[in-house]
Amino acid sequence: MTVLITGGAGYIGSHMVWKLLDAGEDVVVLDRLSTGFDWAVPAEAELVVGDIADQDLVEATIRRRRIDAIIHFAGSVVVPDSVSDPLGYYLNNTVRSRALIESAVRAGVPHFIFSSTAAVYGGTHGEPVAENAPTLPESPYGTSKLMTETMLRDAAAAHPLAYTALRYFNVSGADPKGRTGQSTRGATHLIKVACETATGKRPFIEVFGTDYPTADGTGVRDYIHVWDLAEAHLLALRRLRTGGTSLVANCGYGNGYSVLQVIEAVKRVVGHDFDVRISGRRPGDPVSIVANADRARAELGWRPQLDDIDTIVGHALAWEEALKRRNS
Repeated sequence: MTVLITGGAGYIGSHMVWKLLDAGEDVVVLDRLSTGFDWAVPAEAELVVGDIADQDLVEATIRRRRIDAIIHFAGSVVVPDSVSDPLGYYLNNTVRSRALIESAVRAGVPHFIFSSTAAVYGGTHGEPVAENAPTLPESPYGTSKLMTETMLRDAAAAHPLAYTALRYFNVSGADPKGRTGQSTRGATHLIKVACETATGKRPFIEVFGTDYPTADGTGVRDYIHVWDLAEAHLLALRRLRTGGTSLVANCGYGNGYSVLQVIEAVKRVVGHDFDVRISGRRPGDPVSIVANADRARAELGWRPQLDDIDTIVGHALAWEEALKRRNS
């Protein structure tokens, strides 16, 4: 059995490749390398450079490598960009995902795991949000992911396909062994940006909005270590292979940190100050969103091991130093 990982040259996808290889799985990566890097794909995994919407390529790869599961990470992920380019996000995240799902059905792939997002919920009032909460996305990014969840639900009802949609909260950190991490140029994720600022790659970091109805006026998020997230995917794969039915589950820790708290954590771990500047709110950013991940714990047997903001920051900082050495 072989697993096809779309977007496996990117941030989360490359961690998933390593997680599967560590578990003894055979892995094929499909990535068009628009934001990913070929060097991020281990030599032990086959890299196919191409688009998930190229159905001839996808279906030929499925049959050639006898793919029994697809883990789908490929897509666009920047909330403000989705507000300014909604049609681009619907094309990349929804239309192309539809083509991939159709290829899976036509080629007889029985298992599908989808990289969804907490952005499907929109904003909350600070309480941990469960999967039965209303899905009211506040950005085209969140809507594009929710539409793909809907397509999977309907395809699974009509065809012999079982899926798991994992709704991520804020993914951060890097492989504890230092093999991969977030390498995207111009990344917008808070911990990545703060670590780049702390290591001198950026002159300053902007805080977008200090007038939110939170304790310190900045937005609150649930930060999950990427390695714990990859473990949730591995457990979801094992569950599907042993007859598990389709499932939607949150992946987060249930702990909220504000933007300013995260920046202070980076300063604490790196051991020095850096320039922080205040800007206005960005469109599409919710006030606060924190996970209730009881379903993932119960259904997948997920037991996070890296639920500590300083650990997440430490691994992210180590990866920034590794990138500096790579690019020097």
